[in-house]
Amino acid sequence: MTRLIATLLILAGTGPAVALPRGGPAPDRFDGTWSVEIITEAGTCDRAYRYPIRIEHGVARFIGTAFTVQGNVAGNGAVRGSISNGTATANVRGRLGRDGFGTGTWVASGALECRGHWNAERRS
Repeated sequence: MTRLIATLLILAGTGPAVALPRGGPAPDRFDGTWSVEIITEAGTCDRAYRYPIRIEHGVARFIGTAFTVQGNVAGNGAVRGSISNGTATANVRGRLGRDGFGTGTWVASGALECRGHWNAERRS
């Protein structure tokens, strides 16, 4: 369950649908695989993890099956989403840059109550 928080994301469950940031999904400029580092700043979640997230046509998904990711990247790089596994859900916000880096925050609720920040780097 603590790995749920670590996979945040960017970028983003079986939770409620996420509203698109203004401008809708990004037109492919942020597409690719991103390596996302999750850092816990408060709560009992594991301290840090790094996971791959795939963005296709502005829609983020976890590469694997352990989590459900819902999220979008707007044309200006704004990230909004959620990630869930079981009874825990984390809401993710932040921004990806054209330089291939991104940063943001996350807050989890449900079975785990934790919060922190994330950093992302484009891999492909």
